[in-house]
Amino acid sequence: MNTDQVKELIIKGIPGSTVEVADTKKSGDHFSAIVISDLFEGLSLIEQHQMVYKSLGKLLTNEVHALQLKTYTVSKWKKENK
Repeated sequence: MNTDQVKELIIKGIPGSTVEVADTKKSGDHFSAIVISDLFEGLSLIEQHQMVYKSLGKLLTNEVHALQLKTYTVSKWKKENK
């Protein structure tokens, strides 16, 4: 896997999201992602992360061995990144 493939899957699973992905070990199986979406509004952090995991499906346990996540609503992202 590469960062573009991971990003594409997340965007497909969470339409309209803004996604940044990094390959943390340059190994193609350990990634870090920031996902920003208004679909996260009103959801717990666990529910937000579950949405991202669902977008990756079976790849999460097969090709992606580690995924560090940070999820934000658009308003929370703007507030924390002024």
